Amino acid sequence: MASPNFIDHVKFCSRSGAGGAGFLHFHREKFVPKGGPDGGDGGRGGHVILRGNSQLWTLLHLKYRKHIIAENGKPGEAQNCTGAEGKDEIVEVPLGTVAKHAETGETIVEITEHGQEFILTPGGRGGKGNAFFATSTRQAPNFAQPGEPGKEEWIVLELKLLADVGLVGFPNAGKSTLLSVVSAAKPKIADYPFTTLTPNLGVVSYRDNQSFVMADIPGIIEGAAEGKGLGIRFLRHIERNSMLLFMVPADSKDIAKEYEILLGELRKYNPELLDKKRLLAISKSDLLDEELRLAIERELPAGIPFVFISAVTGKGITELKDLIWKNLHA
Repeated sequence: MASPNFIDHVKFCSRSGAGGAGFLHFHREKFVPKGGPDGGDGGRGGHVILRGNSQLWTLLHLKYRKHIIAENGKPGEAQNCTGAEGKDEIVEVPLGTVAKHAETGETIVEITEHGQEFILTPGGRGGKGNAFFATSTRQAPNFAQPGEPGKEEWIVLELKLLADVGLVGFPNAGKSTLLSVVSAAKPKIADYPFTTLTPNLGVVSYRDNQSFVMADIPGIIEGAAEGKGLGIRFLRHIERNSMLLFMVPADSKDIAKEYEILLGELRKYNPELLDKKRLLAISKSDLLDEELRLAIERELPAGIPFVFISAVTGKGITELKDLIWKNLHA
């Protein structure tokens, strides 16, 4: 997933089609100079429909589509012929996409399954032809109904990555390095803050041809929930992860405090995130001798499973996978 191509937020104008007008017509043929009404109904206007597609990972294909317009319905015709429905406009989106009203921010729908469809902006109904209005007391109605106008609204789509495990940590905690070691993902890695500017997904192979999906979320800093650093732009991706793997480097001045700060930012952003299963990985542990490791263990926060790892040497990686798999299926 290349950084420039990862788009997780788009805004566009969604316009459904207008319904076709009903037809005003009376049956006429040789020897039938005064036939009854036979004007058909107008066709429905096209819908704008969201459809989940598991093969998509980004909203890039919608970045430059500022207007999505469905087709108008066709008017009715003589001989009670209903007009053709307007062609629906299908908008394919990756799983984990949330649609919201641009003005109110109200959530409309969340697309989480492949093939799931939702009518985002419904087309206008077709008008009734004059044949519809014929009754025993009004046998020759000389009017028909116009079609309903289409609807126009501004929509925001936000992508929240669907993953089994989300990596949570400050910049330079080793998240990208870990993902590159345990999966085929190739995130950008360097020794400076905010190397990762877009989320990265990787499929981690496990025993007996099993696997799980891991997401590298860009680094959080203190105050992220208020918009500092990369702010809440990427915090939303954590909402869709089944489990959170907190990563704190072994050379941190205070591992327990760093963990609490990360936890606090998640709490301020969305308290429900604390209901997710949590694991703690002490990265860069190849720097530790046995004495330092034991000292750190005594200071770790209580109640959270932990493991010491080193993505460089491979230390603890198998144990980490086992711990993740066990907790994912507990």
